[in-house]
Amino acid sequence: MADNHLFRGCRCTLDPWVFATNLPPEQNPQGQHIWSRPLARTWTVMLVLCSCLVYCARMAMPVCVVSMAATFGWSKTESGLVLGGFYWGYCLTQILGGHTSDKFGGERILFLSTASWAIITAATPLLGRLEDHSVAAMTIARFLMGLLQGVVFPSLVSVCSQRMVEGERGFLMSCINGGSYFGMLVVGGVGSLMLERRGWQSVFYATGALSGLWALIVCRFLLQGQVIPNHLLSASYWSVPKLHWLSHLKKGPVCAMVLAHMCHSGASYALLSWLPTYFKDTFPHAPGWLYNVIPWTIAIPSAVSGGYVSDYLINAGYGVSAVRKIMQFVAMGVSSVFMLLVCKPVTFTFALASVSAAVGCNTFSTSGVSINVQDLAPSCAGALYGFMNMCGAFMGLLVVFFSGYLIEVTASWPAVFSLIGLLNVTGLGFFLVLGDASRVDLEDYRAVSPVGRQPL
Repeated sequence: MADNHLFRGCRCTLDPWVFATNLPPEQNPQGQHIWSRPLARTWTVMLVLCSCLVYCARMAMPVCVVSMAATFGWSKTESGLVLGGFYWGYCLTQILGGHTSDKFGGERILFLSTASWAIITAATPLLGRLEDHSVAAMTIARFLMGLLQGVVFPSLVSVCSQRMVEGERGFLMSCINGGSYFGMLVVGGVGSLMLERRGWQSVFYATGALSGLWALIVCRFLLQGQVIPNHLLSASYWSVPKLHWLSHLKKGPVCAMVLAHMCHSGASYALLSWLPTYFKDTFPHAPGWLYNVIPWTIAIPSAVSGGYVSDYLINAGYGVSAVRKIMQFVAMGVSSVFMLLVCKPVTFTFALASVSAAVGCNTFSTSGVSINVQDLAPSCAGALYGFMNMCGAFMGLLVVFFSGYLIEVTASWPAVFSLIGLLNVTGLGFFLVLGDASRVDLEDYRAVSPVGRQPL
């Protein structure tokens, strides 16, 4: 292996049978293979970059759709068809991605997925040559992009649950979440400049090339070209009963987690989708870059700090269940308070501050419900997260549509913000009452004290 300084000091292979955990057996009942410290640091950087590139590729079409519509003569309906293709594909592969990652290894699924959608992204401008069929071609491309990216976050959850100790998962997942917001800022800022100076094609070429470079580095230095190890091809390895995670859906803590995630996703989708329209309608003379940039700039440090605080509390001896509920209370309870503040007439400065605070608090869910699946069932966290993320995505689509209906019928933004608050309060109530962090995937599991290491 090349002696690259970034990877020096760790044996960069991902065969799960190679890494011996440094936890005693009674604190590692599942036989998980925890990453060594140097490898954990390396993968933290790569996973954050992955989440950043995911959103760069995902948001490339929304950033460029106006220019593309002018080039190809698309109507608003046709533009909406192209944009919506992503989400239908995104919903379909959540469970598959999570279940496969739990069995196959999330690192490998991330590599295969990223390499695939990098090619599709870079090839998107070539589809523009099919001018007579541009809508169909671009819609299919977006649908395939959604299928391939649908496995990403369940895979990230699976990796985190299998490779990280309990007291460090919150920080890692929060960094990954912060990377997503950074990706939105990058494609919104740099992508807009490239769009203006080099045309919409350059945005897709650059994003596809960077994503391909990420996949190449992972394959060369971390996977060492061994994407499918021999033991994963044996029939005995795949003979374990599949979909055993479905039985956990009957348990109260799991149901509370899924319901809370659905409500939070619905509220978040509505918030993200309609905030620009709210500011444009309510404050037509306000600079657009302020309300399109500042909330997401606040979200990055907020997401990271939420993960750091949650891990600090767990390593300090606070109960994991209590910490998850505190984080979710901030994400769904406190954020709703800030949103309700703009239900009455306010100044632009006050509205921007309140919305930014709500978006910042909303990111704390990464250390609450989103990571709770790793507490409850680390052996099948990817599949369970894929299921609840699929439910959350469908919930989001319904809430976004219904919010648009409310705006059209009532012409009242307070009605939309009240709907967001109602969803948050409902999901939060179930999670506070029924939520827990004790494992449900091992019948003979006995609670152990969390093992803490210093944050990455």
